[in-house]
Amino acid sequence: MMKSRSGGEANCKVERKTAEKYRRMHMKSLCFKLSSIIPEEHRTIAKDVLTQQDNFDQATSYIKKLRERIETLKQRKLMQTSTVRNDTTMRFPSPIVEVRHQDLNLEILVISDLNKRFMFHEVINVIEEEGAEVVNANFSIVGDKIYHTIHSQAVSSRIGLEASSVYERLKDLIN
Repeated sequence: MMKSRSGGEANCKVERKTAEKYRRMHMKSLCFKLSSIIPEEHRTIAKDVLTQQDNFDQATSYIKKLRERIETLKQRKLMQTSTVRNDTTMRFPSPIVEVRHQDLNLEILVISDLNKRFMFHEVINVIEEEGAEVVNANFSIVGDKIYHTIHSQAVSSRIGLEASSVYERLKDLIN
């Protein structure tokens, strides 16, 4: 019995040594990956001279710089979006009607506030009464604005479309 215990203890020690060996190899490969991720511009010490602690320190400082950059970019984005919203409300009185005419095609853009509603089917009726058929119509809501886009074509190539007439009628309808 004594021999089996000592044999078991020896076997257990070998297993622990092997497990520790694999753990160290795994940690070494992770440290190598970490080292390879840090860009050369950020290094203060040459890569071949780095100790493991230096590697961790540089990785930590690089991550901190990335976080600061992310925060700076978030702030810049927030400032730009708030500026764009303020500029939009100041520059563009709502609602806005744009009519673009090219050959037999007509593109209509209507931008309105969420609280300024109009009957969309009436816009479609105006377009059809002016001699066009609606090919595509969609809308999207961005912030406090609704963007309607309508693509249409002339029903008859001989008659064509009068973009100024469509514009005036839509302007009267929406205002």
